Amino acid sequence: MAMASLARKKALYFSSNLCKSSSSSFKYSFSVSRGFASGSDENDVVIIGGGPGGYVAAIKAAQLGLKTTCIEKRGALGGTCLNVGCIPSKALLHSSHMYHEAKHGFANHGVKVSNVEVDLPAMLGQKDKAVSNLTRGIEGLFKKNKVTYVKGYGKLISPSEVSVENNEGENTVVKGKNIIIATGSDVKPLPGITIDEKKIVSSTGALSLSEIPKKLVVIGAGYIGLELGSVWGRLGSEVTVVEFASDIVPSMDGEIRKQFQRSLEKQKMKFMLKTKVVGVDTSGEGVKLTVEPAAGGDQTTLEADVVLVSAGRTPFTAGLGLDKIGVEMDKMGRIPVNERFGTNVPGVFAIGDVIPGPMLAHKAEEDGVACVEYIAGKVGHVDYDLVPGVCYTHPEVASIGKTEEQVKTLGVEYRVGKFPFMANSRAKAIDNAEGLVKIIAEKESDKILGVHIMAPNAGELIHEAVLAMQYGASSEDIARTCHAHPTMSEALKEAAMATYDKAIHI
Repeated sequence: MAMASLARKKALYFSSNLCKSSSSSFKYSFSVSRGFASGSDENDVVIIGGGPGGYVAAIKAAQLGLKTTCIEKRGALGGTCLNVGCIPSKALLHSSHMYHEAKHGFANHGVKVSNVEVDLPAMLGQKDKAVSNLTRGIEGLFKKNKVTYVKGYGKLISPSEVSVENNEGENTVVKGKNIIIATGSDVKPLPGITIDEKKIVSSTGALSLSEIPKKLVVIGAGYIGLELGSVWGRLGSEVTVVEFASDIVPSMDGEIRKQFQRSLEKQKMKFMLKTKVVGVDTSGEGVKLTVEPAAGGDQTTLEADVVLVSAGRTPFTAGLGLDKIGVEMDKMGRIPVNERFGTNVPGVFAIGDVIPGPMLAHKAEEDGVACVEYIAGKVGHVDYDLVPGVCYTHPEVASIGKTEEQVKTLGVEYRVGKFPFMANSRAKAIDNAEGLVKIIAEKESDKILGVHIMAPNAGELIHEAVLAMQYGASSEDIARTCHAHPTMSEALKEAAMATYDKAIHI
């Protein structure tokens, strides 16, 4: 089956479902910077929130010739993702992996080191430096594209006016023909558990612990909890993950998830599944958690130096004046939008984590671009079936499209092709061969329905599959595409060969 033509791609581009998304654009407005737009100086677009959804929307709007102002409360652009989420967590994941490799892996490669130690302040300093450089970089992009940046808390007072209060308590009004709400999300609280960012921390506090806890309990076995649990586990913490559900990362393909959990358990991460926290005691030096089976039963006590609450995120829509201007919200505090990201109030739009859909930074960026393209009179496009997800542990797990369980539920006849990295020459050469590639394709047409990868660099490998699926490719299309040797990406080619025919190297 030949690869889809560019013409076909364009047809798919403009006909596919536009929808909603979500953003990792976190927090929202901020203190004052570079002056406010005056009351009489109306903008084409005003964006409340400077995270991945908001700042990308602002830059794209300016590039399209729209006069644009972005309001952000944090005092630094990039939202939760850049400041206390995606970026700092990946910095610590990399640094902790380097330490772990130096202590446990270098000797296998003939590199002998002794007295390997963790310098936690230096490690945290490297993380903070990366964040600072990137936030300043966004400010530079704002200047380059002539986006007005206002630091302050933004609140809608009409469908075309935003009241902004800066950190000094001063107020001004920013006017705009179109308002985009891109305020992102916040940590989802758990009843009866108070986060103090010392003993009981959110993901924000877990990125800045002053010392390595001897015992860390993570409440929630999602991507964030597993990533941060991995960081501190590598540095020496005894990590126990408590999860109410019967599986870790429920959205993950079942076969991949089982292998992933086994891998984490080999790294000494402990799991208590189908378990709920029913009590918390912080009166002593550490924390005592009372837990019991999710279905009820005998209670037990877990002791920890630090407890990380990682039970998900919730849209940040409170205090924005949405009710005052009549913007509708659902029971979960999200803002329903139409295919153009418009709310029920004309001229008011919403993107990212505040609307239904997965809370992912890259999805929010796509929201932002599409939304301002519509505002500018162009056609925007986001294909929400083709947004990759990545868990940045070691090994990483990345996926695109449907899981095998989802395909079964749809009643579609399908084929599965798999290839282990143990049979990949590059993976064996570098002694990093844990994981596999799994491809699911429709039986009759061979069209790829889903790709799931567990590998050290799965987050990079997945994008070949994303592009292939964007073009409606078959597994044979990938299998007949020449891949350089030796590379990890050859495992994707071999899995594709196994899907429509037979792999060579297994």
